[in-house]
Amino acid sequence: MSSEGSSTSGGRRPRRLLPAFCNVAGTLMLVCVILSCLPLTIPRFLGYEIYTVVSGSMEPAIPVGSAVYVAETAPEEIQDGDVIAFVSEGSVVTHRVVRNRLVEGEFVTRGDANDAEDMHPIDYEDLIGRVEYHVPYIGHLMVLYTGTVGKIYVICFAACGAMLNMLAGRLRDRASGD
Repeated sequence: MSSEGSSTSGGRRPRRLLPAFCNVAGTLMLVCVILSCLPLTIPRFLGYEIYTVVSGSMEPAIPVGSAVYVAETAPEEIQDGDVIAFVSEGSVVTHRVVRNRLVEGEFVTRGDANDAEDMHPIDYEDLIGRVEYHVPYIGHLMVLYTGTVGKIYVICFAACGAMLNMLAGRLRDRASGD
């Protein structure tokens, strides 16, 4: 009798292990998707615009691949030394303010890695806002997630996680039915 009991419990152990593995793997996949999306979604709800740094003009303070979180700020509130985001020739640029010329309504800016000030002052109307935070490497993730292929990957990864959780439930149901 003892040999029957051990073979029965030995036979049931793999039936319990596989659903548990599927459940843990599926849950981890879903948690990874959610956690990787949080730095790209929550700040938007808090009023920040998010941009990716693609050039080294602000290194080492803000490395290439960083995500910068920009808060809308009145131009008069910008101080010398603040890092701002602005539109220049159709692109978003992040540079440090050297001087805020209130009377002229413009900023003199310079990238930290550049030897000289930017050639043209930045008009107040081109200001997006002040850079409040930056997070290294998150910009790379942002580029991936905003592209079509990246969105497909994220959706597929989340779907696989959900399917693994459903499979775990079906395997548990089947094991309890035996």
